[in-house]
Amino acid sequence: MTSKVFIDGEAGTTGLQIRTRLEARRDLQLLSIDADRRKDARARAELLNAADVVILCLPDDAAREAVNLIESPTVKVIDASTAHRTAPGWTFGFPEMAPGQRAAVAAASRVSNPGCYSTGAIALLAPLIRDSLVPADWPVTINAVSGYTGGGKPMIAEFEDAAGPTFTKVAYRIYATTLQHKHVPEIQAHAGLIHRPLFTPAVGRYAQGMIVEVPLQLWAMPGEPTPDQLHASLAAAYAGERFVTVADPAEAAAVKTLDPEGLNGANRMKLFVFGNAANGQARLVALLDNLGKGASGAAVQSLNLMLGLDEAAGLAG
Repeated sequence: MTSKVFIDGEAGTTGLQIRTRLEARRDLQLLSIDADRRKDARARAELLNAADVVILCLPDDAAREAVNLIESPTVKVIDASTAHRTAPGWTFGFPEMAPGQRAAVAAASRVSNPGCYSTGAIALLAPLIRDSLVPADWPVTINAVSGYTGGGKPMIAEFEDAAGPTFTKVAYRIYATTLQHKHVPEIQAHAGLIHRPLFTPAVGRYAQGMIVEVPLQLWAMPGEPTPDQLHASLAAAYAGERFVTVADPAEAAAVKTLDPEGLNGANRMKLFVFGNAANGQARLVALLDNLGKGASGAAVQSLNLMLGLDEAAGLAG
């Protein structure tokens, strides 16, 4: 039996990536709306209620509107926007995040797809906070860099459209200087932090791929945890996982640099603990594709779970 899937907003960056991952599958039937009817509420409502699963790749307000158009009680929803990531009644679509989370996603009718930055930050922090190695009230700082596709079509045009009015040749730039990035609330909520973390994102002149980093002054923390303890906590949390892995200490020690494009095209995320026990310092690092495990790949993973299919179906690596 094939399940019907409607991607509302399939013309956007995330929507196109999801469609690419789904269109060759024989266990799914993709529903599409004519290009000239995308803003026709009645036409959209018909498809929103005809699908088994709807994947929303829309701005926040449009995503909320789409949910309100769904009247059928059998339709399941995956929202790739920020609108419902901390909303009551919505399950956070990060199956590896915590014990029981995979089962929660599989049983959910409303799933909010995680943000790319938050996927890396939560993966690094949540196990350490659960194991009391990082206090829940610790003043956490998160540094990150992403490819420009993370900013959607407007930012893609800035870096690729040489004839456009916003074209830039800048190699690297910081942003979110008001300290109000939209991923921060979900990081705080799902990592288990009491206080809002300080998040410092940046974008580089490359299309996709990202690094998320949490630096820690271990000497200042209660109990003065060691890099080996941090690694052991993360390794135990993700033992046996296919899409989230942790580099062993010997591999991490041999790393001299990391390429943010290193996992492009895959639904995988790799975590590293770079530590100096003598100095009492550590750098926790997550490497992932912002369009893969950080967006479209994660949505397909949740889709598979919600439909009772092979979790890895349609996903590379």
